Amino acid sequence: MRGKSLMIQGTASSVGKSVLVSALLRIMRQDGLRVAPFKAQNMALNSFVTREGLEMGRAQVTQAQAAGVEPSVAMNPVLLKPTSDRRSQVIVSGRPVGTMTAAEYHREKPKLRALVKRTYDALEETVDCVIIEGAGSPAEINLREGDIVNMSMAEAADAPVILVGDIDLGGVFASLLGTMMLLTDEERARVKGVIINKFRGDPEILRPGLSMLEERIHVPVLGVVPFTQVELEDEDSVTERFERARGEGKIRVAVVRLGHISNFTDFQALTLQSGVSVYYAKTTKDLEGADIVVLPGTKNTIEDLIDLRRRGMEAPILRHARAGGVVIGICGGYQMLGRRICDPEHVESAVAEISGLGLLPLETVFSGEKHTAQAEAAVCGGGLFEQAEGLRIDGYEIHAGVTSVLSGDCVPWLTVDAKAAAYRNARGNVLGSYLHGLFDSGQLFGHIAAYVYAMRGESASAGAALTLDEFRETEFDRLADIVRASVDMEAVYDIMRGRR
Repeated sequence: MRGKSLMIQGTASSVGKSVLVSALLRIMRQDGLRVAPFKAQNMALNSFVTREGLEMGRAQVTQAQAAGVEPSVAMNPVLLKPTSDRRSQVIVSGRPVGTMTAAEYHREKPKLRALVKRTYDALEETVDCVIIEGAGSPAEINLREGDIVNMSMAEAADAPVILVGDIDLGGVFASLLGTMMLLTDEERARVKGVIINKFRGDPEILRPGLSMLEERIHVPVLGVVPFTQVELEDEDSVTERFERARGEGKIRVAVVRLGHISNFTDFQALTLQSGVSVYYAKTTKDLEGADIVVLPGTKNTIEDLIDLRRRGMEAPILRHARAGGVVIGICGGYQMLGRRICDPEHVESAVAEISGLGLLPLETVFSGEKHTAQAEAAVCGGGLFEQAEGLRIDGYEIHAGVTSVLSGDCVPWLTVDAKAAAYRNARGNVLGSYLHGLFDSGQLFGHIAAYVYAMRGESASAGAALTLDEFRETEFDRLADIVRASVDMEAVYDIMRGRR
């Protein structure tokens, strides 16, 4: 083994692979190494746009930030974005190549394997070490033949593997032992250690079990990582974030839970604001008492709008807006705010046309061309942004639809390159934009919060919050401290360098 790579695989999805990769990258960066993340294939609706206008999975962006390097599609050459239960948009090297069923995608894998290998080799040449993340479990033996992301990737990179199990799910010993039993002899030989993740309690209680496990799998347990609530962006919709409110305060922000919700990382920054509570609304009851209702991005705008109506959530959203409550639509949520959404080529949906919520006089028409770009916007001022004119906002756009104004009953509130890029109603309480990252600095939301307090007849709450970038840095360092204290890093370095 060449000593320039290390692979983290798991016994299942959501065992904490992405977070552990971020921790190891930060630790190695602290130790003076040039490091980078890599995941051959990611399936997620949270994505990001690089400086080149290319799309990649959000998890690898977070990992790149932990490593202190610029995010690049070289770190995630294949991204799958589910559009339904049976189909996904396939993005290769940052560009969409089509929407495929599982069977259609399986036939593409031989071509992708060669591309993944070339991409990895080029990335490896630029750093001291690449930390590779697997997907799901390497023991999914029905998928072994077409594998490009687990043991096949480990072989292509000649990488040693550390296997991670989640004890919080229960059955961690059985899952680790079962995974090892289902690997081939060659695959088992690549596994050099295991880590038990998300433990609550006294690790001493585990010691007898750890010894028995090591006797059966013939590799060491490198550490037991305690259950840690880490506030980093989630990879996809397999998250606890939807189940509980984040942040504390008088201003309640209800993010509507959509079936194909995407880029809900947009709202993490809101939890850092003073006096703000953010939660995800699934039912009409969840919208009661909300000060701000947010319609987030979605990978299937029309189908999610149909589902929103089926759940009876349209009426309370309209009542909230007409009463002066703030409604914000971002990306797919922005499209929903308009009067009409058309998909004549069936890019996202089998439905060709549907009426929107009608809160803004806009029409969106989908086409096969996808817009992906980073953007720097400026606030126009006026309305609730009277004191914010000229405020700069950095973000990015990912969308397939083109949105146009049907009448003059709305006002631009953001510009990009001096051109209108986002619209609000005349009153200013309904806002729409394609720009992701609106709230990351905290400044824009401060003006929205001031409007909410004014509506109540209260003074705006004082108190500065960290920017999202500052908060991430503190979380990366906190996570690194926890993992460094819990895992035998000397053994990890020896494994990476081929000494074990």
